[in-house]
Amino acid sequence: MAHESLPDNRIRRWYQPMRARDRDEPHRASTPLELLFDLCFVVAVGQAATQLHHAWGEGHIGHGVLSFAMVFFAIWWGWLNFSWFASAFDTDDVPYRVATLVQIAGGLTVAAGVDRAFEGNYDVVVAGYVLLRLAAVVQWLRAARQSPETRRTAYFYAVGITIVQVLWIARLALPESLGLTSFVVLVLAELSVPVLAERRAGTAWHPHHIAERYGLFTLIVLGETVLSATNAVKEGLASGEHTGDLVSLAAAGLVLVFSMWWLYFDQPGHARLVRGNSLRTSMSWGYGHYLIFGSAAAVGAGLELAVDFDSHHTELGGVATALAVTVPVAVFLLSVWLLHIGPGNECRPIAIGFPVVAVLILAASFGPAPIHVTAALAAVLVVVTVAATHGEREPG
Repeated sequence: MAHESLPDNRIRRWYQPMRARDRDEPHRASTPLELLFDLCFVVAVGQAATQLHHAWGEGHIGHGVLSFAMVFFAIWWGWLNFSWFASAFDTDDVPYRVATLVQIAGGLTVAAGVDRAFEGNYDVVVAGYVLLRLAAVVQWLRAARQSPETRRTAYFYAVGITIVQVLWIARLALPESLGLTSFVVLVLAELSVPVLAERRAGTAWHPHHIAERYGLFTLIVLGETVLSATNAVKEGLASGEHTGDLVSLAAAGLVLVFSMWWLYFDQPGHARLVRGNSLRTSMSWGYGHYLIFGSAAAVGAGLELAVDFDSHHTELGGVATALAVTVPVAVFLLSVWLLHIGPGNECRPIAIGFPVVAVLILAASFGPAPIHVTAALAAVLVVVTVAATHGEREPG
């Protein structure tokens, strides 16, 4: 009997109808293909953080932050759209895998163009971005043909995405004076496509799966931050000078990243999605992670700058160097607070604790040992959170 079913299994591996998955499907977990997709995209995250470090270290703070924000949008938006589509239409056959390969190639092309983007030339980034987005259009067209219940929504996605990609290409011909304005307009256009499409007939994304996908990417970005800081400390120690300061800084950085991990995962992400169960909740939660992912990546660049400062390899002042860490940490805490905790959370210590600690961390920028104080404050917030929620944690 096993031999008789083998040809059918082989056919299903080569080609399967793309049907909407069950929103309440039990044990819905990330696939190996999704994990590979994440790892390839984090290459682009690392490149963006590296260029932010260089720009900030050279004193080009405004330009560096703006370039980082623009490049990071391309990375984040490509990852986000793949993840939500895969949560609703994960058809693991050969055409689906090939389309995903093209999206990965687009993401790696974006990574290859990060250096040029920080110099003001976005041609390679746009080429990679358009490639990965048009591969997503192919997936939506396939869903439109094979999933009747979401046909109108899928066609809207396909048409909307295609129009915006044409505009991204056209933007390359605009004068530099219109660069930022046109970027903001097209970002708003990109963000509007899912909002308008999902109002027609929502796709069957899975709350637990989406929360896991976001959590995994948060882990990868934090891991990239640890790697960047470790390499910077390693280079500093190679000189044989400032060893004590660098070891102390490495310990503070480790405590800081560990605290960020703890605070993000302390509250289950899917709980907010399930409780809200609305388009507004899912969009605000999903879009809001731009700040979480971006700030977590920026912390790595900031820690590298702190290493440069302690080893006297930068001309930046202490406050400017400290702000490269404290600002993204504060943004991270406030974003986690808004998306996972909520200002109206009945547990007042953590509802109040997150914004208070964020303000104290920003103030630490102007005092002695700002990185160590930031790490200590983040650790204190962890202690407060654990104490305040003891015995009240929701089952995972």
